[in-house]
Amino acid sequence: MNYELYMGEALAEGRAAVARGERPHAAVAVLDEAMVARGHDRVVETNDPTAHAVIVALREASRRLDTSRLQGVTIFSTIEPCAMCVGALLNSDVDALVYAVPNREDGAAGTILQLVEQAGPGRRLKVVSGIRRDEVEELYASTTAAG
Repeated sequence: MNYELYMGEALAEGRAAVARGERPHAAVAVLDEAMVARGHDRVVETNDPTAHAVIVALREASRRLDTSRLQGVTIFSTIEPCAMCVGALLNSDVDALVYAVPNREDGAAGTILQLVEQAGPGRRLKVVSGIRRDEVEELYASTTAAG
């Protein structure tokens, strides 16, 4: 699977989020080398504190694939997900999480919390980090400087 390509799609979605007044958190869902969903934070737009990028992408993937069990899906996220999002990834049975930058505030895939390692029997999630990290860090830095 081309991690660079799909993280580029998440990065583009992150830029779209910023243009809409949201944080640059973005995610895409990929199954069999095809992007099946994309999402970015919609917390501000919807006044919904659960409308995180990973949740938005999981909801769209589940709708498009007509299942809540997303075996075979890889989620590409611009930032390491929080506890809520990691829980959703584990509960939806996605195969893998690929993220660009660690979340130093509430990362739950190893930076602050280790929810993937602590998952119960039968819960597995491959985690890959650092893909296109420099570009994503630039996006986050530019939005922090602007805001």
